[in-house]
Amino acid sequence: MTTLIKNGIAYINNRFSRKDILLKNGKIQRIAQTINLDKVDQIIDTSGKYVFPGFVDIHTHLRDPGQTYKEDIASGTRAAAHGGFTTLCAMPNTEPVVDNIASVDYVQRRAKDLGSARVFVIGAITKKSEGLEISEMATMKSGGIVAVSDDGNCVQNAKLMLNCMRYATNFGLPLIIHAEDYNLSGKGQINGGKVATKLGLTGISPLAEEVIVARDIMLAENCGAQLHIAHISTARSIELIREAKERGVKVTCEVTPHHLLLTEEACLNFDTNTKMKPPLRTEKDRQACVKALKEGIIDCIATDHAPHADFEKAREFDQAPFGIIGLEIAFPVLYHYLVKQGYLSLERLVEALTSAPVKILNLPESALKTGNPADLTIIDLGAETIFTPESILSKSKNTPWLNQKVSSKVLYTFLEGRQTWKAE
Repeated sequence: MTTLIKNGIAYINNRFSRKDILLKNGKIQRIAQTINLDKVDQIIDTSGKYVFPGFVDIHTHLRDPGQTYKEDIASGTRAAAHGGFTTLCAMPNTEPVVDNIASVDYVQRRAKDLGSARVFVIGAITKKSEGLEISEMATMKSGGIVAVSDDGNCVQNAKLMLNCMRYATNFGLPLIIHAEDYNLSGKGQINGGKVATKLGLTGISPLAEEVIVARDIMLAENCGAQLHIAHISTARSIELIREAKERGVKVTCEVTPHHLLLTEEACLNFDTNTKMKPPLRTEKDRQACVKALKEGIIDCIATDHAPHADFEKAREFDQAPFGIIGLEIAFPVLYHYLVKQGYLSLERLVEALTSAPVKILNLPESALKTGNPADLTIIDLGAETIFTPESILSKSKNTPWLNQKVSSKVLYTFLEGRQTWKAE
């Protein structure tokens, strides 16, 4: 299959320029100012449209195996393609937990057979993610995992966590942590503060995150581990990471679209689609996240795509599960609310969704470059998208941006030259 993309505004070498791009045999065969061919299977005129490298999400919950009524590998990767993503890293908190070579192989085979996006597997840090015993990291590494994480859970025992870091470092595995001190978070539902008090809901103190961030930075500094902190949400956590980076600690972090755009005020109407962990924080925290992303203290954006069925989110607020979907929503809402409003450059947004996550987990290069896999997405920044239950391809529809109109529309997504998404 040969595809010629004509007249696109392509993101190449950290800047935009008008280019023609030829895709052939799954690779980017040629990039030039003008390419004219007599024989080509498909020509796409992208005049006035933007061509980006395929987006990369290093924090996705595909719910497969075990909770496929919420999502599965086929539906999750279709949703990813709809959002312009070509590479996902699947978190291990499935049923059963991905803590052994057989589970790793299952996810990889399913993704290869059914996936509309490339899927890398993240293995568990501890067996069953229970925080009691180190998982089979060595065999999972031989099976192809790119990192380890107990995301959804947090290892509470500092000595065990130090041993896990030392063990993972032996195999060159980054550790991705969900920072939560259970004694401090308790049965909290939203951020601990004035909104929680007003709603009569139990709060989650920012300290629940910050204490573990500080602890694990110290542990990683002690043993030279590569530490990545998931879904950062507080201004103090960001300062701890800034200070650690200045000392040379091998620490990186990510932020989600919802922590960049929403605050605890979004919970005032008891919408369970505003319930996630870590919870939405204060406006001060949100602004700190945006500033740190702009400055590069926060390395990348990750969706923390966490699908839940409608009947689960329809429960009372304190009974509903934590988490929202993000793969289809991420680029449009970030472009609409951050880039168009002048808070973030388009170049930095694209970097945070492409080269930055690739660098953190040492994934295959995602740049628009001759010889690279033909992974790319074509987006009309002048169009609009409305996220309706019918238009969302994820099995779950749990997003606070449901039925809202935002700027930009993903027109095409290609994975190794194969068209995985085309807008109607």
